[in-house]
Formats: sequence, C-alpha cells, structure tokens
Amino acid sequence: MAFINHNNNRRERIMFGQRLRLARKRAGLSMQALAERVTPSVSAQAISKYEADKMMPSSSVLVGLGKALGVSLDFLLGGQVEALESVEWRKNSTASAQDRAMAESIVIEKLEDYLAIENILDMHPAEDPFAALRVDMVADEEAIDAKARDVRREWQLGIDPIPSMTALLEDKGLKVIEADLPERINGLACHVERAEGAPTEVIVVSRHTNVERKRFNLAHELAHRIITETGNAALKKEPSMHRFAGAFLIPREHLEEEAGRNRHGMTWIEIMRLKRTYGVSAAAMLVRLGQVGILSKSAVEYAFKTYARSWRREEPEPIGPGEGFAAFEKPQRFERLVWRALGEEMISPVRAAQMLGLPLSVVERDIRGPRDQ
Repeated sequence: MAFINHNNNRRERIMFGQRLRLARKRAGLSMQALAERVTPSVSAQAISKYEADKMMPSSSVLVGLGKALGVSLDFLLGGQVEALESVEWRKNSTASAQDRAMAESIVIEKLEDYLAIENILDMHPAEDPFAALRVDMVADEEAIDAKARDVRREWQLGIDPIPSMTALLEDKGLKVIEADLPERINGLACHVERAEGAPTEVIVVSRHTNVERKRFNLAHELAHRIITETGNAALKKEPSMHRFAGAFLIPREHLEEEAGRNRHGMTWIEIMRLKRTYGVSAAAMLVRLGQVGILSKSAVEYAFKTYARSWRREEPEPIGPGEGFAAFEKPQRFERLVWRALGEEMISPVRAAQMLGLPLSVVERDIRGPRDQ
C-alpha cells in the first residue's frame, strides 16, 4: 500500500550543484565513482566543490558529467525550475534515497521542458480554480461527501463517471506528468517556484501504476486542494482525503441507481462490473458501497476478511492498458503545446523530438502527414 510522506515546509533551490547531486544519487554513484567515469578526468574534490556551488566545471567537463550520469545539459543547467516546495511523496516504506533522487531528477527534467514550452507560447497560469471551493473545516464524513458534490456541481460534471481525472485536472490548471518513476514510488505532488513568472503546481504519477489506483490518487490530490484541513480532531486528514476521492469518483446518487439500496449482499461479478463502471479499484469500490450504506459495515468487514482479503495487495480483474478508462487517463496538455509550438514554427523539429521523447523521423512524418506511395 502506498502512503503519504508529507514535507510541507520544505523549500529547496534547484541550483547547478543540487542538480548535479540529484543526478549522481540517481545513478547510485559516490563522488569518487563519478570522478572515475568522467572524461576529461576530474577529482572527487572538484565534484564536491561543484555540488556545493563553490566552483563551476569547464564546458568539456560539463559535457562529460552529463554523459557519465545519463542526463542532459538542459537538466544540469536548466533555468526554469527554481525550487520545489511542499513536496509530498506517494511511496511505500521501502523507497530509498536513490529512488527519491531519481524521482526528483525526472520531475525537474520534465518540468524544465513543460515550463519552457509555456514560455515560448507566452502562456500565463490561470487564477486559482479552487479558491472559491476551498475549506479548512468539515464537520463530519457526510460533509466531506457534500463537498465532493459541491465541486461536481460547480464544475458542471453531473453525477456520471468522470472519463479522465487527468484531463479534468489539466483543464483546471494543474500540471499532470506521467513518468517512469522508481517502482517503489507511486508519485508525488509539489508546488513549483519558477525562475520567472508565477508559481505553478505539479502532480506526478508513475506510468507503472494501474489505472484504478491512478484515478484514485488524482482524486486524492484534488481533495488536498479543496480541503486544506479538517478542523476536526475526529477526522484524520488522509482518511478524509480518501473519503473525498471516493465520493468524487463514485457519487452516491449514481451508485444507488447502479447497485440499488440497502443490499443484503453482493456477488463478486457485480463488484467487478461496478469497479469498471467507475474506474476504481475493487477495494475502493467495496469501501464506497459501505460508506453510502448499500452494504452494511459488517458485510464489508466480512468481505475483507474472506474473498476480498487480497484486494488491497493485488487488483482483481484489472483494467488493461488501452482498455476503458485506461485509454483516456493520460496527460495530453504538454504534448498538445509542443505540437502547437511546432506548427507555429516557434521550435524546431529537433527540439520537438527532444521534448516529446520521439525519434526525429517520427516527428517529421507527423509534420507532413501520410504520403501516397
């Protein structure tokens, strides 16, 4: 199970030395080991001075460091991301310092491109879309459900299942990035200070996370932006965020229409159908059935002790890649912006290929379209 590791007061300036240190930790190298890999050769003492921002390498050493660490010069010298603030990790208890360094470096590298393309297109962050909805106190769990209904009503979402949480959050001004994070990290969220321009927020999800968990994690991130505190000692914050996520993804009214009310029991196949209807895990579906009273508390407890006891560890009947919700739950905004800038001839095909992580031949093919043979 993933858990939340909060570091809400953390502010870390991402200068050259910090980027070099992140890249070295990502590679799992000591300063001495890195020094031995770099061409032209440098000493471990020199690397220590680079990381402390006491000295800058020559251009040839800089190129050598990038090659030895497998990172771009844009990452080492990028100027878009000034600081990551309020970093919150979605990870399990075995995530290492190397895992964390790898995740941070991946995020910075992707954000450099994301913020650069926004600058090229002269795009400015929208006003806070959550300001009018945000609360710092909820009376009870029913109030959390009510707040989820309020958000749906304000955004005119109705009560039907949401096709893509990613698209919804991107439309509301959040940057959602999908990346090949270390296996033991499911994602992270942070506030990003920019070298120029207004700050922005980013949510990063692992490409390896199944779509059921991914959608719930994104709804959980939304919850953090709507309910800043519960203001109630009886309501712990993270369970409250889970409650909001379930209520937002699975509205009571729609679920009662699908499953009925006050059920004495429910078959396995019904729960599998419901989890696919809403794009959530079977465990989350079972919990929500209990929250709204369709199943009794004792029925849910019995399920988790018997036929559903493994559901929190292993997803039954998982939604496959490209199937159902998985076909839509992918970030698209960054890619759209790159193609827009390319179409406006504001960036070169080579730069677009680098940003999109595609071969230049593929980008050039998609510029000109199919040709008759």
